[in-house]
Amino acid sequence: MGDGIMESKSNSRWTGLEDGLESCGMDNNKNYITPEGLAKLKAEYHALMHVERPKLVEVVAWAASNGDRSENADYQYGKRRLREIDRRVHFLTKRIEDAELVDPKQMKGTTVLFSATVTLVNEDGDEVVYQIVGEDEFDPKAGKISWKSPVARALLGKKLGDEVRIIKPAGEEFVTIENVEFK
Repeated sequence: MGDGIMESKSNSRWTGLEDGLESCGMDNNKNYITPEGLAKLKAEYHALMHVERPKLVEVVAWAASNGDRSENADYQYGKRRLREIDRRVHFLTKRIEDAELVDPKQMKGTTVLFSATVTLVNEDGDEVVYQIVGEDEFDPKAGKISWKSPVARALLGKKLGDEVRIIKPAGEEFVTIENVEFK
């Protein structure tokens, strides 16, 4: 990307996780991520480093030139915000460098693996669709769940047609895997 960020590692070999991690060939310590999720992290990094931070540096420099910094709210707020941005940039840099890229378009099969979009049917016949994604990209409202979540851990390594017991805070639920897609 040219931002001084190391490129993420790419992993296109998946055979099939601890709760299902081992059977999928996944390592609980890695930062698995989809191309879409990695692009969002890189976009946030770029916006902070090349848009917000440079503007804020100008404001802080201007505020510092106004004299007494101890009573200068622009200066104090600016310095605080710069520290926040720097912390977030450091975090993003580490997450991007440690990313294990998994492209769902390169995968196929009927086994639930990282990046799979899974259609489940519960005992009442209600259907729900989840995509299993990385920790940095989950969004339950959009049907994207972290691969480390209890629901994803219960699903990983299972196959189309399997009945799966999912333990949730409200109790356990049994679902059937109706469809597995990689898109």
